[in-house]
Amino acid sequence: MLDSLRALLGSDRVLTSQEDLIPYSFDGTAALKQMPGAVVFPLSGKEVSECVKLARANEVPVVTRGSGTGLSGGSVPLAGCLVICLVKMDRIIELDQQNLTMRAQCGVITKEIDDAAAAVGLFYPPDPGSMKISTIGGNVAENSGGLRGLKYGVTRDYVMGMEVVLPDGELVFLGNKCVKDVAGYSMKDLFIGSEGTLGIITEVLIKLLPRPQSRKTMLALYDSMEAAAETISAIIAARIIPCTLEFLDRMTVRCVEDFAKIGLPTDVEALVLMETDGHPAVVEDEAAKMIDLARQHGAREVKVAKDEAEGVRLASARRSAFSALARMKPTTILEDVTVPRSELARMVAFINAVAAKHSLLIGTFGHMGDGNLHPTFLTNEKDHEEMHRVEAALEEIVAETIRLDGTITGEHGVGLAKKMFLRRQMGEGSYALMQSVKRALDPMSLLNPGKIFDL
Repeated sequence: MLDSLRALLGSDRVLTSQEDLIPYSFDGTAALKQMPGAVVFPLSGKEVSECVKLARANEVPVVTRGSGTGLSGGSVPLAGCLVICLVKMDRIIELDQQNLTMRAQCGVITKEIDDAAAAVGLFYPPDPGSMKISTIGGNVAENSGGLRGLKYGVTRDYVMGMEVVLPDGELVFLGNKCVKDVAGYSMKDLFIGSEGTLGIITEVLIKLLPRPQSRKTMLALYDSMEAAAETISAIIAARIIPCTLEFLDRMTVRCVEDFAKIGLPTDVEALVLMETDGHPAVVEDEAAKMIDLARQHGAREVKVAKDEAEGVRLASARRSAFSALARMKPTTILEDVTVPRSELARMVAFINAVAAKHSLLIGTFGHMGDGNLHPTFLTNEKDHEEMHRVEAALEEIVAETIRLDGTITGEHGVGLAKKMFLRRQMGEGSYALMQSVKRALDPMSLLNPGKIFDL
């Protein structure tokens, strides 16, 4: 098969030496690693199709990879598998200003999508934390979220169509530029969030919006997480939907201040980042109301950005949270659970109690506006005894999440890291239905086998 791949792509786009394969043996998920058999770099959907046909003929499993920023082990290879790395498929094909759409190859960096849209006054809202390095195809495959998800939704809400290579190598296009289309099953939606298990996304057609005219950024500081959560509830109850409502707990604030030197007090129990965007008059009105609600519900202080540059600086308190925490210990495990907004303060308190019970360092931050929490374990994967405590703590956190009618993952996906919990959340019927879809589309279990669930 390797000779056939070299004939198809050229030797420079086929990696086989152990040294060359090491960077492709892991993704952004801690403590997961496996060496593939080979890595290839196609430049088009047609080349991906031919690679899949060769793998199928030789019964070699295929794992698709973009930038490798995933946090659930979705692009971790199987031993001896073929990794199809799509980063060289990085061309924006069309920017249609009349229909407010963009068509791009899967390997375009997410921020480059928004930058290209911004150049003509348009806006691509999804902004995962990895947007400066993650690819749009990976975002679609994981249905990535981001800080602006409360107001603007997640990646799924912006996908109008896609080119997909199916497990038998057939190349299909699903969807179109039509705002309304109810012809048949919505097949594109089946592949969004499928984590490379049903098909390989090679191009995406995405919806764009007019760029907001104005934005205002605020930081509210609290002496209790409950007061911060009450502020969030009050903002939503006031019929205000900010573009961003994020929070950091005490440990995370301390790490961020040590890392970014923003000027944050390190004795606060919670920090809430609030941003509103839109028409300037609406922005001023919503900002004033949110400041007032924050103060009414116990904010010690509310910092208001004077201009866009200061807004970026204040927002960096949240955007640098993971980097700041990652400096603390050799291994950083960024987890991802979501609970109803009304349970957020209770869940943060539970996480803190679990950390104390198991003598672990856990910093928690996340999307307070939609209940998505990122409890971040600061540990050392070489300390096996401590890693057992991490596993026990995560089990308790997941169990409590499900008990509170939450979900085991709000945006990172299931992959390898969460698949042992999925059946518990979904129930037998829904779990079996997903397996039947996999069997129908990929009877040989060629694409990303062992991810999400086992067959």
